[in-house]
Amino acid sequence: MRKRIEEWINWVLYDELIASKINAPKHLLGIHDYGEGQIIVVYKPGAIRVEVTSHTGKKIHTMEQMTNEGLFAIYFDKKEYDGNKYNVVTTYEDGTIINSADPYSFESLITDFDTYLFAEGRHYNIYEKLGAHPMTIDGVRGTYFAVWAPHARRVSVVGDFNLWDGNVNPMQITANEGIYELFLPGVEPGAVYKYQIMTRYGEILYKADPYGNQCQMRPENASVVADISSYKWKDTSWMKDRSKISRTDRMRMPMSIYEMHLGSWHKKVEDDDAGFYTYRELAPMVADYLNEMGYTHVELMGISEYPFDGSWGYQVTNYYAPTSRYGDAVDFMYFVDYMHSKGISVILDWVPAHFPRDAHGLGRFDGMPLYEHPDPRRGEHPDWGTYIFDYGRNEVANFLTANALFWVEKFHIDGLRVDAVASMLYLDYGKQDGQWLPNEHGGNENLEAIALMQNINRIMEERNPGAYLIAEESTAWAGVTAPASMDGLGFLFKWNMGWMNDFLEYMQMDPYFRQNNQNMLTFSLSYAYAENYVLVISHDEVVHLKRSMIEKMPGSEEDKFANLRTAYGFMYGHPGKKLLFMGQEFAQPREWSEARSLDWFVLDNPLNQGMERYVKALNKLYNTNDAMYANDTDPMGFEWTDCDHPDMSILSFVRRGSTPKKQLLFVCNFTPVERDNYSIPAPCYTTYKEILNSDDVQFGGKGRLNSKPVKALDKKNARTPYSIDITVPPLSTVVFEYDYTDMSPELEKKEAAAKAAAKKRVDAAKKKAALAQKKAEEIKKDAEKKAAELKKEAEKKADELKKEAEKKTAELKKEASEISEEVKDDIADIEKSVVAVADDIKKDIKARKK
Repeated sequence: MRKRIEEWINWVLYDELIASKINAPKHLLGIHDYGEGQIIVVYKPGAIRVEVTSHTGKKIHTMEQMTNEGLFAIYFDKKEYDGNKYNVVTTYEDGTIINSADPYSFESLITDFDTYLFAEGRHYNIYEKLGAHPMTIDGVRGTYFAVWAPHARRVSVVGDFNLWDGNVNPMQITANEGIYELFLPGVEPGAVYKYQIMTRYGEILYKADPYGNQCQMRPENASVVADISSYKWKDTSWMKDRSKISRTDRMRMPMSIYEMHLGSWHKKVEDDDAGFYTYRELAPMVADYLNEMGYTHVELMGISEYPFDGSWGYQVTNYYAPTSRYGDAVDFMYFVDYMHSKGISVILDWVPAHFPRDAHGLGRFDGMPLYEHPDPRRGEHPDWGTYIFDYGRNEVANFLTANALFWVEKFHIDGLRVDAVASMLYLDYGKQDGQWLPNEHGGNENLEAIALMQNINRIMEERNPGAYLIAEESTAWAGVTAPASMDGLGFLFKWNMGWMNDFLEYMQMDPYFRQNNQNMLTFSLSYAYAENYVLVISHDEVVHLKRSMIEKMPGSEEDKFANLRTAYGFMYGHPGKKLLFMGQEFAQPREWSEARSLDWFVLDNPLNQGMERYVKALNKLYNTNDAMYANDTDPMGFEWTDCDHPDMSILSFVRRGSTPKKQLLFVCNFTPVERDNYSIPAPCYTTYKEILNSDDVQFGGKGRLNSKPVKALDKKNARTPYSIDITVPPLSTVVFEYDYTDMSPELEKKEAAAKAAAKKRVDAAKKKAALAQKKAEEIKKDAEKKAAELKKEAEKKADELKKEAEKKTAELKKEASEISEEVKDDIADIEKSVVAVADDIKKDIKARKK
């Protein structure tokens, strides 16, 4: 038997196994047909006895130790076991006994079609094949591991289940594409693991799983086996409704976005690096607050796993794993599900532009550039110290495309905000001469990245109607939000960085200098409809000594708050969806830090309370008036009524919705000067009702309001034939509501005359009707009198007839009585005669008988 085994064993493979260089261990280990029989080979270093048994344990066969290094084998002269229907029982020197199925007896789950699609960059569910997947195969529970490492000499799964020993579980390379795979029986969710990779140069690397769904809490960085299929979603109706929303529908819907960093919104324990609330604890807290404040969407910073807190999640090492800072993957699913149950859409920040150099991450994954471009002029960001993805490599493009789909399809994310798109579009972004390579046409456009973004947006729309991507793109690149079918990038929305920069620079100026810089507010309308924009004041604007929003504002404390209320009012009135970063809604005075909670304690200050109420009121106004969002991408939705007096620093404009009703007139005063009876161009000749005033006392203002409706005057100005005279408080935004009409003073006069004539006719008709009514009442009264007389006469005649009838009846009764007596006497005589005759007959009969 030993000889047969020695003849079968490939000793070259054995040498590779002992040297930890084997990449095809299933060619040596596991169960194999050998002539008419079978051979089973296992590698158990440190074992003193190894046995093969059936799953039931009834059959036990002792394996022969072939080498001192731990190679055991057994030969059967006939087929003893079918496939993996056996266990290996190993006894070690310390007396430990381990009974397990043989990892090398299981077939690969990576098919030729999988590798073909992956090589083509079109395997959009590749995350279901690569990574770590708990499953049961042929009745054996365990975890299936698969990783792409084409340049590796050998890959092993190492973890707390095999003492992190790379010799124990070397993985099997597939025939194509350099994918390594192995099913490990007995490895359950919660197991900690990495891939130990031997490079072609003999270096040993320990890498976290690029497709893993869970990681250890930093500073530990291994992957954790997770079962994300166990969560039972409850948002079926939400997802069904979402799938019915078209691209154009979404653009006409309200979007008031609350950007937040989960770890520092509220901390459970301050001054503790791990003092976070969990996803499950945060879910009701966040949902209740957003609903109270009137936000429609939440945008989450930094959810994909990242090692350094100070990167805020924008230097990702594990793209398929929600950060373990707040719980596991299933906990994050619960968070998203809960948001949906409360009517809140979830947007996730997504970072395909670059990744960090951390040793356990994607960089030089198998010892050579793999996920990053091999040429540093294409593959590195010199300023950021990070790697750039090799967008032209199909497998890398597949990794990113599938990742975008993964968050939407597996975690039900509604939208992805794509970070740093400009750095992907331009080959020379952040680089000096000599640090970048032009494209094949000699230009600086990254053609591969462009194709990738177009494909992601196209595939997303095809597979997940109603889901969308938002670009953070800071240049004038044309067609960012044009459909990919029209040669655009295909994003649904783009952050309006130009507006943000101009707007913030303007608002930080002393009001005295604003009169010379009004174009900073008006210029954005010259390109407002070039893309589908989101107006943002993001986290980037309140960090790194840029100061908080309230501290950017000039003037005294009251002026700062008035300035900020004016700013937010202008922002909400301007075309584009809205985004504020957390803390801005109550004017947090300190810059944001990821290491501490927001300064909620400042809400003890009435001015901060007023700011929070004001943002809440703005959201309510926004959500209940489609004039503020329905035509964000249509020029008919906005019109300046006054931007022609920069010396006054007062701007007014109209927002129009889907109907002529409930249109809005915004008036923004950017100076600390009150204007009484100030004339504002009015869009039509009607009445205007003030519905929001940032100077309202409840918001922290002085209460200088337009409490009564204001009628337009027939007073022509440079833009319209009509005006309204109103009070414009200093540093304020005032909003009026009106129903659009084509009425004019001339038409009003004619209408008034017509109404008067109509009233005269109506009055005459009413008088005539009154006379007719009086005549009718007289006729009615006469008729009622005549009817009463006739009734009385009829009743008298009826009485007479009744008496006469009674008299006649009595006479007839008497006559009938007399006749009745006579008849009775006649009947009696007849009866007597009959009796006499009968007696005579009886006598005659008797005489005859005798």
